[in-house]
Amino acid sequence: MSDNSLVTHFRMFAHYNAWANARLYEAAARLSDEQYRADRGAFFKSVTGQGDAPDRLDAILFDKFDELRHARELEDRNIIRMVEALDDQRIAGPIR
Repeated sequence: MSDNSLVTHFRMFAHYNAWANARLYEAAARLSDEQYRADRGAFFKSVTGQGDAPDRLDAILFDKFDELRHARELEDRNIIRMVEALDDQRIAGPIR
């Protein structure tokens, strides 16, 4: 696989990630607040989780769904922007 195809793959993955997140958030947006916060039996309980520390899987970073969704969209754009800036040399080097 050439370096150029690796760059293409990373770009495709970044766009796929944004697309998948958009679908997930669109589905979650149709839930009522009660449904959104209900204990679903997962290790983090509800769809949003529980907790107050951002270094935990069950942390609630945003209490309001719209704020969470907006932050996710911004992060997806940041990921795409970063990956779009990759070239053959950078993709072949260490990724931190």
